[in-house]
Amino acid sequence: MGLQEKLQTKLAKAFDGKLADAVSAFTGSYQGPGVWDPVEETTTAITVTYTGRGVLAKCETKRIDNINILSGDLQLIALTNEVTDRPAEGHTIAAPDLADRAKSVSYVVKGVQVDPASATYQIQLRAP
Repeated sequence: MGLQEKLQTKLAKAFDGKLADAVSAFTGSYQGPGVWDPVEETTTAITVTYTGRGVLAKCETKRIDNINILSGDLQLIALTNEVTDRPAEGHTIAAPDLADRAKSVSYVVKGVQVDPASATYQIQLRAP
């Protein structure tokens, strides 16, 4: 078992156990490839959706620079093997509101990083 599998196994166990209260399911979406018709102002692109689960939290105060990371930005940590497509900047992610988990909020992906073992995504989210 390589490092990636070992990390993902341990984190998945934590997501199901000790972190279960903090783990949230999310849905991501983006416009797939298509052709734009400038006359009709329509496109043949369809919306591509993907799902996953992860831990959603506010960004650390020391990381907020009010240029790249704003005070309202959130960080979503998700296992790469549990997300059904690769998140990217500009995608929309619907996830529970931190204040009221029964309510869903749409966020815009501002950045995505993958850890060195390619086990997790760290996704920076911003409310539109």
